[in-house]
Amino acid sequence: MGEFADDVIVRLKDRLERELPFYRWETEYRIVETPVDVGGVADDSYILVELEWRRADPADNAAKIFRHLSKSRAVEGTVTVVQLFTDYYDLASGGVSSKRKNAEFVGEVAAESLGRMSYHPLDFDIDPPKAGEERFTEWKETTDSMAATVSSMIEHP
Repeated sequence: MGEFADDVIVRLKDRLERELPFYRWETEYRIVETPVDVGGVADDSYILVELEWRRADPADNAAKIFRHLSKSRAVEGTVTVVQLFTDYYDLASGGVSSKRKNAEFVGEVAAESLGRMSYHPLDFDIDPPKAGEERFTEWKETTDSMAATVSSMIEHP
């Protein structure tokens, strides 16, 4: 994804550590052989955050995460999967791309069929720059706000 996306992921993890300190947070959290951008674990509760920056097929990420979760004996308890979609998936005419719609469909159906899991697709108001373009100037504030949004969705033990 690039250095900017990596910086966003690290900041998101750091802010989630502050917002939800009772979770143990790490980047590249592994579910079987699939890394998830940010993962938090507290007793029998898991929060998995996947950032969709400019991926051609974000439905593949949702499918892989839930496929591995369904087979993993290491992940017991409740699982919250959050898929963050940057402005890259917004259409100029309004609405969102079919790529995002497909990812949301996969995530919603998988979470519903697996029971103890929930799925939350969220708008992440960052427009990933193309090669040579500058970073969005308020990316830190936007990332901090997203961490607060994710935190507000989680029941605190």
